Amino acid sequence: MDHYSWLSQKMRSSLGQNKKRVQVSFMIRDEVEPLNRFGVNSLQLDTFCNRLYTAGRDSIIRIWNLNEAQDPYYQSMEHHSDWVNDIVLCCDGRNLISASNDTTVKVWNAQKGFCMSTLRTHKDYVRVLAYAKDQERVASAGLDHTIFLWDVNTLTALTTTNNTVITSSLSDKKDSIYSLAMNNSGTVIVAGSPDRLIRVWDPRTCQRPLHLQGHQDNVRALLVNQDGDEIISGSSDGTIKIWSLGMQRCRETIRVHYQGVWTLQVNSSWTEVYSGGKDKTIQMTDLRNPQKSCQVATETSSIVKLLLVEHNNETRIWASTWNTHVNCWPVRTKDVNLVPELMPELPDRRRSYYGGWDMEFQPPNRAAISESQVTRPDFVIPGGSQILQCHICSDKRHLVTKDAEGNVTLYDVLNATIVKELGPVDFEEEIKNRTKMIYVPNWFSVDLKCGMPTIILDESDAHMAWITVREAGLANLDDNPDNKINYGLMLLQTLFYSWFHRVDCDSLSNPQPPEIQRLNIPLHTAVILSEGIRRALVRFVLRDAFAPTEQLALNEQIPDWVLVQQPKVSKLPFYVVLHSRDSAKPR
Repeated sequence: MDHYSWLSQKMRSSLGQNKKRVQVSFMIRDEVEPLNRFGVNSLQLDTFCNRLYTAGRDSIIRIWNLNEAQDPYYQSMEHHSDWVNDIVLCCDGRNLISASNDTTVKVWNAQKGFCMSTLRTHKDYVRVLAYAKDQERVASAGLDHTIFLWDVNTLTALTTTNNTVITSSLSDKKDSIYSLAMNNSGTVIVAGSPDRLIRVWDPRTCQRPLHLQGHQDNVRALLVNQDGDEIISGSSDGTIKIWSLGMQRCRETIRVHYQGVWTLQVNSSWTEVYSGGKDKTIQMTDLRNPQKSCQVATETSSIVKLLLVEHNNETRIWASTWNTHVNCWPVRTKDVNLVPELMPELPDRRRSYYGGWDMEFQPPNRAAISESQVTRPDFVIPGGSQILQCHICSDKRHLVTKDAEGNVTLYDVLNATIVKELGPVDFEEEIKNRTKMIYVPNWFSVDLKCGMPTIILDESDAHMAWITVREAGLANLDDNPDNKINYGLMLLQTLFYSWFHRVDCDSLSNPQPPEIQRLNIPLHTAVILSEGIRRALVRFVLRDAFAPTEQLALNEQIPDWVLVQQPKVSKLPFYVVLHSRDSAKPR
């Protein structure tokens, strides 16, 4: 029995059989990714430092220095493993809370840019956050139907030894939560869901919620005023509604979009609401007279998030979209009266220009837009290019990708690196040129959900790829080019080398770690252990893998199949039968 076989048996007996189906994944990327590689889901601005925070679908939170218009990138905050859906800047800009599809909520030191703690209370995607500024309380919610309430001062005091936090929760067990809002004093919290209801709680009592009904589709955006007696909601049905909590009903419906409303912002005096969504337009509506509305700007893609900034007697609105760039628009439009006579009477609401139900129609010409309408943004955060297509080459080692700008790139999965940026060449032709007459079983899969290639290793096939040293082009690793190697084994040994090394040294009286065939994987590569494709269990960067915190986490979560050091060789039995038409005798 070789040393690693002994180690595998020892760890199985000491850790016990891990029943969870755990996958291993890593992203192939540059050490620093200064540009968003996918859309931006959320925005926050520190007006004191003049820094913008963007929450990316590429799993990265970036900080932008708005004093440097030519090169605004300042820093990346990386610890999530999936889309970052929402962020909240709190404690006067000292801390930031983030929510992600990896099912975690994270607490950050916003000024230094590092993750302080991770909250794993949610069981599914965490979609939204809400912040009560006066109380320093944050609420988180998502697809697990539950709202958790957090005291920010308690969260920021967590340490490796003091890591217990008590939270209260609100749950109606009916539907996922896509929008969330609290007033600054934290006395009212509201949540919107695909069941078209708005649920209202008093978080101090956590009693059964009040339901507000009126929308015809998912409630995607919510606002609560300071007194907690008025709500503004935006829905995928294309409408904005103003609700009176005292009367428990909708008192006004605003129709200024012809497709879904996904994001809302309101000014500090609660007199103007700004809205955006699928139709790419930013609209401003006067809450004192909802018939007054005007278009502030038009984006190039559907608007995901708006951030209204009132500072130094100037009003600007930041907008993020499905695209990777972020624009800042000055608000210089004047109120424009809608002319009710220009709105046609429609017999069927399903054909409403404003309801967002029939997308073949454009909205009617409500009124002339102010001459001061903005056509160009004041400030642009540049974006990178998202990878849209990916092909695994026949050697099951290389990838060919094509991004949104048509650029083709060649990747080496085994070394987690970019081999060559080929530029705007023909994608299909490049695939043909790299096709070899060789058969290697599938041993990994590729996910592009974060805009960059994520390699996923699963227990079912990670050890399937046996290939000779010569065919793999790795003759430098073995004197005999006909010896067989296992791609998955080599990759896993390299990714978890530090853990194996540490366990070896801790387990043996005379530690002498054996030699393994280590690959040249960049030290900035982040490795993630997750349950399926959702719940992140451990994330570590190779250069930090010897740290005690990472080692402890791996001891608890590393799956048994990663410990396998002698994979079985897959053999396909076959036999040869002489064709019935062939009368030739075998020689």
